[in-house]
Amino acid sequence: MEIIPAIDCISGKCVRLTQGDYNQKTIYNDDPLEVAKAFEQAGIKRLHLVDLDGAKVGKVVNWKVLEAIATYTSLQIDFGGGIKQEADLEKVINSGATWATIGSLAAKQPIIFEDWITRYGAHRFFVGADVREEKIAVGGWLETTNTSVFDFIKRYIALGTTYMFCTDISKDGTLNGPATELYTKLMAAEPKLQLVASGGVKDIDCLHQLKAAGCAGVIIGKAIYENRITLEQLKPFLI
Repeated sequence: MEIIPAIDCISGKCVRLTQGDYNQKTIYNDDPLEVAKAFEQAGIKRLHLVDLDGAKVGKVVNWKVLEAIATYTSLQIDFGGGIKQEADLEKVINSGATWATIGSLAAKQPIIFEDWITRYGAHRFFVGADVREEKIAVGGWLETTNTSVFDFIKRYIALGTTYMFCTDISKDGTLNGPATELYTKLMAAEPKLQLVASGGVKDIDCLHQLKAAGCAGVIIGKAIYENRITLEQLKPFLI
């Protein structure tokens, strides 16, 4: 199971929100590159980089953070938040992202995203299913749609995007434990799904639980920043 720390950016700083609420913001570090280097030194290979400003305004804002981390570390980065236009997709790819993280566009403008999959290849995308009560949420989680997460995942599995992550918004940033029951249901419904868990991870026991459930990876944010999971504790998962 792949360990994927998260760096969420607002105004170029490393922050965390609680349940996607921009009014519940904690700044953890003024320099995301410094944080990324610490992850790399601990043996981590992957990074989940989120442009929260971009998610809110609908265009990529913090691409310079991506560029710096891609230039000065060897981390493989997925970058998301505000990728709505092809110019932003190109900017993200050219700035060093291995994967473009797509959530809102896949839910609201699937024809555009399907065209991108055809032209760029499914391997360039990390599809995000952000969920509130099993319905897809979009726009930095500010809007909940009527689309079932099961229907959403089924659609993109059929197009070859088997690598996805799912965030239960009610869990995110709460340190109340991950949505393991939902993940188990999703993987049972779609056996080809390589699912990365996201949201609610509070301690090392959560990682063992998610690994046992069959998750391909786990995104960890606040638990690392608040030292509930240390980088030393993660080392057995990094072998």
